[in-house]
Amino acid sequence: MATLQHPESFVRWFRQVAPYLHAFRGRTFVVAFGGEMFAERARFASFIHDVSILAALGIRLVLAHGARPQIEAELKARGIRSHYAHGLRITDERALQAVKEAAGVLRVEIEALLSQGLPNSPMAGAQIRVASGNYITARPIGVVKGTDFLFTGAVRKVDAAGIARRLDAGEVALVPPLGYSPTGEVFNLAWEDVAESVAVALRADKLLMYTDRLPADAKGEVIAELTAQEAEILLKKESLGASTLRVLQHAVRAVKAGVARSHIVTRRAAGSLLLELFTHTGVGSMITAATVEKLRPARIEDVQGMLALIEPLEAEGTLVKRSRELLEAEIGNFLVVEHDGVIVGCAALYPFKEEKSAEFACLAVAEGYRDAGYGEDLLKACEERARSLRIRRLFALTTHAAHWFLEQGFRAGDVAKLPSRRQALYNWKRGSKVFFKRL
Repeated sequence: MATLQHPESFVRWFRQVAPYLHAFRGRTFVVAFGGEMFAERARFASFIHDVSILAALGIRLVLAHGARPQIEAELKARGIRSHYAHGLRITDERALQAVKEAAGVLRVEIEALLSQGLPNSPMAGAQIRVASGNYITARPIGVVKGTDFLFTGAVRKVDAAGIARRLDAGEVALVPPLGYSPTGEVFNLAWEDVAESVAVALRADKLLMYTDRLPADAKGEVIAELTAQEAEILLKKESLGASTLRVLQHAVRAVKAGVARSHIVTRRAAGSLLLELFTHTGVGSMITAATVEKLRPARIEDVQGMLALIEPLEAEGTLVKRSRELLEAEIGNFLVVEHDGVIVGCAALYPFKEEKSAEFACLAVAEGYRDAGYGEDLLKACEERARSLRIRRLFALTTHAAHWFLEQGFRAGDVAKLPSRRQALYNWKRGSKVFFKRL
């Protein structure tokens, strides 16, 4: 049996993942991707392994896939030229046959990959059941600006109850880019339209959509989080590229229609599905109806999250050790930053009202968020609280963060200038530097 190279790191990682395991069990996720995902068989097989892990964790999964490259290949093999207008395929009878062929082949391939059960593989003992069917009622797009799109359609209705029954039975629902009319016609649908419609109909907790290129800011850096309003502004920028714009548009519409979270994920990064879902920072772009971060007064139920932030800093000597009991007793002095349900920052304000002073203490921010300005936000919030208490002077003691306090407008001072009660508690062996700030 192989031994772990870094067992402590593994345990720490597993503990960080544990809250997500509890939060995601029984939730409904729609995972959507275009036919480009099939281009590299090995990478797609790894993606399916990650999907099987989500299923094993008790997440209710719907897979919605596209087939554009496969349709193109089918048409080319038949010597048929593709026709597009306004960014959409014009699907005549010959093209529709190619659509059916491509969708059928992809369905079989996905089912085959989900049926794997080889020992010593991520799929060992998975026994995943896949359900597919006529869940989508479609309508023809019709004639747009003088162009008849024939058998190119749009989603009219989703059989949410039918899909839910399959999910209740522990199956993974597979939804191809096809829709059916009450008169028995078949329509070629955009997978992005299908994914949005299914997520909205199921009131999904998450919609994850794959694309080649993630939304980026002016510096070219990936935008990790967007509100729906911010994303709508971004949609006006053609520099994102047609495919990313299309995915972003449907992701925003899903959130505005009630889906809790939309995530845009790159298909080029290995393990991106798990990294996006089970790490604090993720690797894609998350879209929410409103901001996912809150700066608020701490509550008793936050203590465990606060301890997780404080304990590593206590171990390295940056912070004075505080027990759970002490944190619970002093919880009214603390403010926290909550990011998507996870405590990522905390700080405390201890008033000395008789001397119109207050101590800013126990500042801790999770490692992945130390460049996000949460420390500055917590300081400002504590300053506002101090002013409301008619405090005129703020002070802080530190062994490691002297430069940060100077940058925030503090000035170095002497221990003798501390309130008398705080002087009595000063640890001379620790030798903390003292900083003051007028409010």
